[in-house]
Amino acid sequence: MTAVGMQRANFWGGVITVLTLVCAILWAFPLYWGVISSLKPEDEVVRPYIELWPENLTFSHYYTAVFDTQIMTWYLNSIAVALGVTVITIVTSMLCGYALSQLKFPGRKALWWLILASFMVPTQALIINHFVLISQLGLINTWAGIMLPQLIHPVIIIVYKQFFDQVPKDFREAAVMDNAGEFRILFKVYLPMNWGVTTALSIVTFIWTWNAFLWPFLSVTKTEMMTVPVGITQVNDAFGVYYARQLAAAVLAGLPVALAYLLFQRKVTEAITLSAGIKG
Repeated sequence: MTAVGMQRANFWGGVITVLTLVCAILWAFPLYWGVISSLKPEDEVVRPYIELWPENLTFSHYYTAVFDTQIMTWYLNSIAVALGVTVITIVTSMLCGYALSQLKFPGRKALWWLILASFMVPTQALIINHFVLISQLGLINTWAGIMLPQLIHPVIIIVYKQFFDQVPKDFREAAVMDNAGEFRILFKVYLPMNWGVTTALSIVTFIWTWNAFLWPFLSVTKTEMMTVPVGITQVNDAFGVYYARQLAAAVLAGLPVALAYLLFQRKVTEAITLSAGIKG
């Protein structure tokens, strides 16, 4: 490459770097503003001008959110629901993906096309049906009622099927020659090969479920059964809205997801890449 070409490449590289930095700041500023506002007294939050740092730092809003609300109960509900949905979704999706990839049974192609077609139906379009069904089953205001409509994730089934399709047939043939059953082949041969995929999909499924708002909001009316995203909407006061208190509750609600992402960033990115590749 000539000197002029190098200079041009460096110039455009610098421009892209600056634009990326600007976009990152614009994305991160609302998060920064929310955290900083939660550390301000209420009278500073409602001031008509911008202050990038609290004049009087206070943690009283976090104390109120933790000890004067049911946020710990909401945490317990969210953990139970997210773990339950993650475990059941991963296991059933793995079994379904393996069956579609390795087994031959009547209706296999029809089932596969049905799973692919499910991408055309937005989840919100099924909300009324879900609510009627869960109500008829008497599962409103229960963990089961929150979990059941969130157990279907076609993209996870497709990711597993594609992975199982890529495994060399020799492994399966060797296991069959040893008289291994299908469950043994799956859990002793195929599963050890895809722990990375399973871990990534589990983390993303947990985050999806933890952040879910619409369905838990519709299926729960009792405060003690709410999950964290729904429960923080109840952090208010009889005399009006306290923005700093609500922001403190919102920060506490998002903290577990933020920590999970920081700890498992590579796995989360891997799962999102897999999902995006399927949808694209």
